[in-house]
Amino acid sequence: MAKAVQKIKLSPSRDIPFNKLVLAQSNVRRTKAGISIEDLAEDIARRSLLQSLSVRPISDAEGQETGMFEVPAGGRRYRALELLVKQKRLAKTAPVPCIVSDSTEITAEEDSLAENVHRVALHPLDQFRAFQALREQGRSEEDIAAIFFVSVNVVKQRLRLAAVSPKLLDVYADDGMSLEQLMAFSVTAEHARQEQVWESVNKSGYDEPYQIRRLLTERAVRASDKRARFVGLAAYEAAGGVISSKRMAAAGSRMSLCSNVSSPTSCGWKQRPSAPKAGSGSRSPPPFPTVTTTGSVGSKACRPI
Repeated sequence: MAKAVQKIKLSPSRDIPFNKLVLAQSNVRRTKAGISIEDLAEDIARRSLLQSLSVRPISDAEGQETGMFEVPAGGRRYRALELLVKQKRLAKTAPVPCIVSDSTEITAEEDSLAENVHRVALHPLDQFRAFQALREQGRSEEDIAAIFFVSVNVVKQRLRLAAVSPKLLDVYADDGMSLEQLMAFSVTAEHARQEQVWESVNKSGYDEPYQIRRLLTERAVRASDKRARFVGLAAYEAAGGVISSKRMAAAGSRMSLCSNVSSPTSCGWKQRPSAPKAGSGSRSPPPFPTVTTTGSVGSKACRPI
């Protein structure tokens, strides 16, 4: 006869008044990391407490429970709640959701260490998808940054991944490339070209981000070029030209205008017609160039990313 499997019993949860809680000395987190206690307090004030505190009953010298509880896991949340109480934004008797552990086999230090060690940071790809969902709901980049205590540049960087081929996003999700490599592909929205370049650099081994950007913008022309200045950004975009930009390490913003226009003359590029070759009909015009710029051109500023 098979032996019955012993069922796991989870620790009970209950609401405990804040003034019955004290921070345990066994809490292993001592070094500041992540968002500040002040920011965490603001987040709790905005959306309430998302994760319960892990607590243990405090007993007196005779082993009798005192009605007080120590907090070995959840110290930052406790400090944030404490700050809200000090600011008189939270009542000191406010009920706090807690998981109560009375295990004698597992120490409070183990609970504190396990909560921190077993935590997994959100993958940048998941962060991008979450930010994108918020943008689709009408949130601005500034709003998203303020809500999650990150810089606007971080939000913009993540949202740039919307321009990257889903196939390359899958490669990144499977640890096939670094975030820096993935971001390099966002200089263009042409998925087929992105996939072609990735296949090339992946086979050759020359897959540094700068190499990826170079291959994707090898037909670029600076906006300071007389042809780009002659046409102007507005005319270029009106004719179907696509503007993409990338951040340069030392030169601020740099913008490339990538062509999707079939004819160079349709965008206003002044071109001297070539004489047809004998017996071969008219001569095809050369490919429409691409343009890059630093700073702003005319009244239109470069879009930093």
